[in-house]
Amino acid sequence: MNSYTFFAMKPSEKYNKIDVGFLVSVILLWGFGLFTVFVCSQSYAARFFNNDSFYFVKRQLACSAVGFAFFLFFMFTDIKVIKKLIMLIVIVSFVLCVLTYIPFLSVEKNGARRWLKLPFNFTFQSSELVKFTLVIYLANYFEKQFEITNEKDRDVLPCVGVFLAFVIVVLFQKDFSTSIFLTMIGLLMFFVSGSKLKWFWPFLILAIPVVIIMIASEQYRIERIVGFLRPAEGSGSFNYQVNAAKNAISAGGLWGVGIGRGLSKLNSIPEVQADYIFAGWSESMGFVGVIAYLAMLIFFALRGYRAAFRCPSRFAAYGSFGCVSVIFLQSIINIMVVCGMLPSTGIPLPFFSVGGSSIIVTLIMCGFVVNASRCEESGDEPGKYEEVNIDTLTVL
Repeated sequence: MNSYTFFAMKPSEKYNKIDVGFLVSVILLWGFGLFTVFVCSQSYAARFFNNDSFYFVKRQLACSAVGFAFFLFFMFTDIKVIKKLIMLIVIVSFVLCVLTYIPFLSVEKNGARRWLKLPFNFTFQSSELVKFTLVIYLANYFEKQFEITNEKDRDVLPCVGVFLAFVIVVLFQKDFSTSIFLTMIGLLMFFVSGSKLKWFWPFLILAIPVVIIMIASEQYRIERIVGFLRPAEGSGSFNYQVNAAKNAISAGGLWGVGIGRGLSKLNSIPEVQADYIFAGWSESMGFVGVIAYLAMLIFFALRGYRAAFRCPSRFAAYGSFGCVSVIFLQSIINIMVVCGMLPSTGIPLPFFSVGGSSIIVTLIMCGFVVNASRCEESGDEPGKYEEVNIDTLTVL
């Protein structure tokens, strides 16, 4: 099979009621995330921020307020208007990434410059915005290419150039994990758009040695691989955080140790409120809490993908598919890292991890998906689409 697509021919769209189920899942995940920040961060915040136990909770609330403002913007703004803003978003995102290389504009943490300085001691991680930018840029490009009737006139190289430019600029921020994740999302977007499979193999063949070289070029990346393959090594240094997280998860048992009772153990996990906050949720809520979280996450993904596949706007369909995939896959990867099933990365847990950039961009993507769920085809039979043989479609 040389050509395929996951999205049938789409009729023109009109706006209908929002997907209440998806909206409820967003509110639930955000609420439980804020609750987990409250549980896990109090002691750490009190020690390092002038006895302010609610330091991280207040910052997460402030960033959530900004995020929900953007959520409403992308939820109610006409899809056609969003398409007109794409090039502006691309340019702004790229400029913000480049600005991180300027010392007096950026913040250095652990030898990496990924954050821009903002007023009131806030920072912004531009690579988080790239996740949304890349998704809507590719969605718009694929829609335009799909509308070209002559297959010979279609060209994938321009969007590959933009895609690689973002991956490279993030990689030089010493954010290897995010650059790999962006590559995964980009390839997924190419795949679901119906791009010919012949484009994938050369890229994958070239990517493998590049990834190996990049891992070997930094000592901490090698240590993460060694720590993953040999969990017993580096228990007092590079593997300490992972082993402490696994101990916290085990301590939770079936029902959890209860709200606040596991904080003494959680404090042994450096900055547990960030990338390893899932360990805090697991210890407090136990195996039952883990199942409840996974159920919410799966429901979120199912409703989001449902909105994508039912959306008549091809741009909104591709875009919402990409946005849901970013949040869902990032959540799964974070959980696997915390449980020791993947090498340690710097990828946060959406809705849960403390970080203004993460919660803002996550809510932006959710707003876009809700907007897509409001789209309904014009016609006498809303919700029904023509069935198309995926073997006969002409694609990018």
